[in-house]
Amino acid sequence: MSFAATVLRVAIASPSDIPDARDAVEKALHGWNDANAVGKQVMLLPWRWETSSVPLLGGHPQAQINEQGVDHADIVIALFGSRLGSPTPAAVSGTVEEIERSVASGKHVHLYFSTAPLPNDVDTAQLDGLRQFRQEVSQRGLLGEFANAGQLEHEVWKAIEFDIAKMELGAPTLASSDRGVRFSAQPFSERELKEYDSKGRAKYTTRHWIEIVNVGDTDAEEVTFSAVGERSSMMLTGHEKPTTIHAGQKRKLVVFHHMGGGDPDIILIRWFENGEQKEQEFHVG
Repeated sequence: MSFAATVLRVAIASPSDIPDARDAVEKALHGWNDANAVGKQVMLLPWRWETSSVPLLGGHPQAQINEQGVDHADIVIALFGSRLGSPTPAAVSGTVEEIERSVASGKHVHLYFSTAPLPNDVDTAQLDGLRQFRQEVSQRGLLGEFANAGQLEHEVWKAIEFDIAKMELGAPTLASSDRGVRFSAQPFSERELKEYDSKGRAKYTTRHWIEIVNVGDTDAEEVTFSAVGERSSMMLTGHEKPTTIHAGQKRKLVVFHHMGGGDPDIILIRWFENGEQKEQEFHVG
C-alpha cells in the first residue's frame, strides 16, 4: 500500500579503501527504512557515486560528484579507514572536499574513523595525511569511530534518529480527506549499545517509545495521553501536561513496562478540537 513520506537523501562519502564500511552504511539506511519508514513517514535515499552517479564529460570528476549527488544531499555520512584520498583542485582529497562543501552549506555531516587494524600494505604517506586531517577536524566538532561493520550500522542509526529529530519534519502533505484532527499512534523499539564487557562483547539495552502524529489539517489542543486499564503494565513519560499538537506535528512518548499487569497495551488520547472535547484509543502492543 502506498503512503506519504518525506524523502531524505543521504550521501556516503569516503576514500576507496573501505568498501565494506560503505556497504554497512547503505545496509543501515535500508534497515532503518524497513523498520521506520511507514510509521515515521520518512524515507532515506542512499547516494553513492559508484552506483548513483551518471558518467559525464566536462569538468573534474569530483565536480560531477558534487553536482550530481553531494550538493543535493540532506545528510552526509563520511568515513575514513587508512587513507585520506586523492587530491582535487579544491581540497587535499575528494572526501575532504565533500565534507567541507556540505558543512559550509549547513548540511548534517557525520564523520567516522575506523579503529580496525591497519592493512599490511598501508600507504604511510596517506596515513600521515589522514592523521593530520583528523587532528585538525577534531577542533571543529565531535568525531565518531567504528571497529567493525556492526558497530558502524548502529552509529548510523543513532545519527539518523538525531537528524530527523533536529529537522522537525512533521508529517508530509496527505490527501484532502484528512480533515480535522487525525491521529496516528505507532510503537517503536530500538536496541542500543550499552557497553562492551571485558572480552569486547557488546551489551545492549532496548528502549521503547510511541510516536503520535497529527496527520490531519487541524490543530489538536490540550492533548493528554494515558494508559488504559487498571492492570496495564505500560507507563508513559514525556508529556505529563496537556500539550498542543499542530497539524503535521508529532510527539514522542517514552514507554516503560513493569512486571505484572496483563491488560493489552492501549493508550487513550484526549484533545479539544474547535472547542469540542474528543478522545480515541489506540492499540500499541
